[in-house]
Amino acid sequence: MRRPRALGRVRLSPLAPKASSSNPAVWIAGLAVEEHDALFENYRFRNGDSLPELRIHFATVGTPRWGSDGAMLNAVLVLHSTNSSGTAMRSPEFVSSLYELDRPLDVSKYFLVFVDNVGHGGSSKPSDGLHARFPPYGYRDMVDLQHRVVVETLGIRRLHAIVGVSMGGMHAWLWAEEYPGEVEAIMPIAALPTRISGRNLIWRRIVTRSIRSDRSWQGGEYQQPPRGWLEGFPLFRMMLDGVPHLDATVRDRADADAFIQAAVDQAREQDANDALYSLESSGDYDPAAALGTVRTKVFALNFSDDEFNPISLQALETLIPKVPGAHFVVQPGDETSFGHLTQRHPSLWAKHVGAFMSAVGKP
Repeated sequence: MRRPRALGRVRLSPLAPKASSSNPAVWIAGLAVEEHDALFENYRFRNGDSLPELRIHFATVGTPRWGSDGAMLNAVLVLHSTNSSGTAMRSPEFVSSLYELDRPLDVSKYFLVFVDNVGHGGSSKPSDGLHARFPPYGYRDMVDLQHRVVVETLGIRRLHAIVGVSMGGMHAWLWAEEYPGEVEAIMPIAALPTRISGRNLIWRRIVTRSIRSDRSWQGGEYQQPPRGWLEGFPLFRMMLDGVPHLDATVRDRADADAFIQAAVDQAREQDANDALYSLESSGDYDPAAALGTVRTKVFALNFSDDEFNPISLQALETLIPKVPGAHFVVQPGDETSFGHLTQRHPSLWAKHVGAFMSAVGKP
């Protein structure tokens, strides 16, 4: 069965190195990856702003399986975190832990879709040239564009599953509410189904205010990374890590200075406008009120040393029972895990993805 044709005003533009009949995919980190751009004309964001053309970069791995009715059976959407991209979800550790033969998302069984969200990776973003004139976007814009890539560009009527980390996990919650008949199961990792508040919100505001209030930001037209961004990022990086891990690895001033310098170096590699937009995009996220309407299968995974989503607040215990049939696991953290950043180390939690996919069943 051939794949359905794309719908709507969408054009596909393969990226170099381009796939062809003789070279159907590019091998990256042991995966045969096909990369494309979906181009959406006159895309209007929820705040009313628009772009004449918006590019969403995405990659696919694996072979689709089609049912007798022409519907794809084995599609899994894999969603990345804030200030990241789909490329990060295809690192060697992700490949060896999740995508290789007999792993939970074995690419011989599943057709994996990796979308770079607007503002991230190869998709349209402020650093392309508009800088602070780029339209503000929110999580619901991101999810709408993911949905358009999945449904209009790839012709997938129903996803077998969504696996998302951090921001990607929050997007998975929104998918379950906004497109209940189009996804069979979701696995949000290091994410909570409620608005961002408390230290998570304060931290975001500290970082974004440090960028906007810095004279060197120049309204987004800076020539060098704003000092406020470079000085604020080490706080960002510290909050993401685990308390036991930091206590075990940062033992003196020299260790602390090395940690700070590494964070500053990492900040220099990121565009401050892109980071600013990405951090502020979470302002429209709050799925809590509609959790009772979710009929998608849910398996949530969080980490006990994640200070962004502190287990002491018992949000999962309070909210998950509102979702019929949902399950959650809090994986214990220690000095060998990485707090919120444990989501970047699938070797530590791949077994839970295996349990999730087994519960979902064969496509």
